[in-house]
Amino acid sequence: MTMSAPFLRRSLRIRLLAGTLFWIAATILVAGWGLGSLFRQHVATQFHAELRTHLDQLTAQLTLDEQGQPRLSLPLSDPRMSRPYSGYYWQVDLVGHPTVGQLRSRSLWDYVLLVPPDTPADGEIHQHRIVGPQGQMLGMVERSMRIDDTPDGKPRTFRLIAAADESLMSEPASRFSGALWLALGLLGAGMAAAALMQVFVGLAPLRTLRDSLGKVRSGEAQRLEGEFPVEVMPLIEEFNTVLAQNTEVVERARTQAGNLAHALKTPLSVLANAARSHTEQCPELAHLVTDQIDIARRQVDYHLARAQAAAATRMPGAKTLLLPTIEGLVRAMRRIYAERQIELTIRDFPASLSFRGEAQDLQEMLGNLLDNACKWAARNVELNVLSNGVTVTVMIDDDGAGLAADQRQAVIRRGVRADEQVPGSGLGLAIVDDLARLHGGQLELTDSPLGGLRSVLTLPAIQY
Repeated sequence: MTMSAPFLRRSLRIRLLAGTLFWIAATILVAGWGLGSLFRQHVATQFHAELRTHLDQLTAQLTLDEQGQPRLSLPLSDPRMSRPYSGYYWQVDLVGHPTVGQLRSRSLWDYVLLVPPDTPADGEIHQHRIVGPQGQMLGMVERSMRIDDTPDGKPRTFRLIAAADESLMSEPASRFSGALWLALGLLGAGMAAAALMQVFVGLAPLRTLRDSLGKVRSGEAQRLEGEFPVEVMPLIEEFNTVLAQNTEVVERARTQAGNLAHALKTPLSVLANAARSHTEQCPELAHLVTDQIDIARRQVDYHLARAQAAAATRMPGAKTLLLPTIEGLVRAMRRIYAERQIELTIRDFPASLSFRGEAQDLQEMLGNLLDNACKWAARNVELNVLSNGVTVTVMIDDDGAGLAADQRQAVIRRGVRADEQVPGSGLGLAIVDDLARLHGGQLELTDSPLGGLRSVLTLPAIQY
């Protein structure tokens, strides 16, 4: 129970089905019990009504012969009273006489009904259950009858009994119960199937909504699209409004980030020019100011790039094809490192592979990794892309000197450089790592089969 209750709370489908099936089962059980009880009562009423009819006939036909012995003026109308052990019996006893069964139906043959000793008062009818021939359980009715007109002038009281096998009452009820439960079982199965279909059809718009949300999340759509019931449309409209507002917030953040960059870089450029113009008068101060301005520029670039990427990751629907972005970066690197004659190779991969994010973020990450590989490569840089449908992995190998295992995590930290002799800010790999984590990916540095360093960038993917 401790596991099923949370599951019921989490699943709307299970809650609807559980509630519906519970009430179907409860209704079927109550209906079966009620109808079965009503039919058994009806059969019992008919059974005893028939016995009373036989008892009335027995009372009407009972007379005395010349010797004062009871006899029937006419046989009872039911022929089953004459067939041995047929299940229908009658008997007449003289009250106070030691011998019972003085007059009885042919169906009893040589058997005598033994009834309880209580004698009904005149006009009363008693009902009992007794054992009959061959061990049958009989339902019986009895009454007392006083005859005053006797040959010897002595009144006599007789006990009149009509009985029948109870199986004549229980067997029809059992057959009816079997047919009833079979019919109710089929009805319940049909209602359960109807409930399943109703829940399946009724919740179909939610499955469509889930698929539409998945397209928005994966970047295939910018808003929820599709045909939805009127009950769901307010939710769809509100969600689309939220998406539109979120897009506006992202654009506003980018604009503000660009304005901030412009506002900071202009004064920094003025300070840098002023410092260079006073290099001869005060060289130490000029170099100090120039170095601090370079640090400030790098920090501004790093934090602005990170802020813009954080805003972009919260905007659904963003997608960027990998192949055009990679080809453009490779062309740029070939021009930048033309003097070193670095050979950049792109291994074949599906042109449909896409990164779930903004193009500028992908360019920032791959641009830094390619630039880093070209700086340290001797002659060759290779780029390969793999995908499992959920993530896309970009591997960049170089044939440079490589990097010791204990240094790989250190160079990813902001501001740490592997070699101070090589130009750079020490922020490239830190920016790549931060952007990858913001998008739900990661950056790893391992040994390359080319002999240098392999950069492994894993990002969320979209494949068409």
